[in-house]
Amino acid sequence: MISQHLYLVILWVLFCIQHSVLAGEWWKSKMRLLLRNRFRFYRLYYSVFAMLNMLFLLYFQYTIESVAIWETFELLNFIGLLSGTTGIIVMILCIRKYFFQLSGVSVFSGADHSAPILQTHGIHNFVRHPLYFGTLLFIWSCFLLFPFWSNLAACVLISIYTIAGIRIEERKLIQEFGEKYKMYAEKVPMLIPGVFMQWTKLRRQFSGNNIT
Repeated sequence: MISQHLYLVILWVLFCIQHSVLAGEWWKSKMRLLLRNRFRFYRLYYSVFAMLNMLFLLYFQYTIESVAIWETFELLNFIGLLSGTTGIIVMILCIRKYFFQLSGVSVFSGADHSAPILQTHGIHNFVRHPLYFGTLLFIWSCFLLFPFWSNLAACVLISIYTIAGIRIEERKLIQEFGEKYKMYAEKVPMLIPGVFMQWTKLRRQFSGNNIT
């Protein structure tokens, strides 16, 4: 059983390394030279490849023999279901918003997505990286519902990789959007939604509009 958990950790580490390499600019530059005109399909190839790897990894994770760390109880299950549902909703909202751009399907639409747009509206009013937030909320909720050692290992590794990836992405966004992104980052939290802060701001705006 210990060996299976070790294999799981190794597979998740390899998945994270693979994801970083295939999404890296230096690798994309090599693929651009190699694929030439077909490079416009690269993101689609990458999305399909990553999805298949993820499905295999999840299948392995949930079929290995693992021991529960504690016994679940109703209150914890309720919290897990509530937070997990919230995470799924946030993920769906983000996927609907980014699907064509992130999946590479936009290559078939003929639309021009070459000019990046800084997203600051909607759910981005509360958190700068809502898709990462929703993902982490969902996987940790799954751990609350199914508190096995295998799930804990996956959650810890995914969380570490996600936070490291956000740091790298933040630097890219600053290079891309400059002061505009820095001003946005000063107002909106990176990963933990500032719900109370934004709600207070909206109430003040609403009150000010009523006064005038």
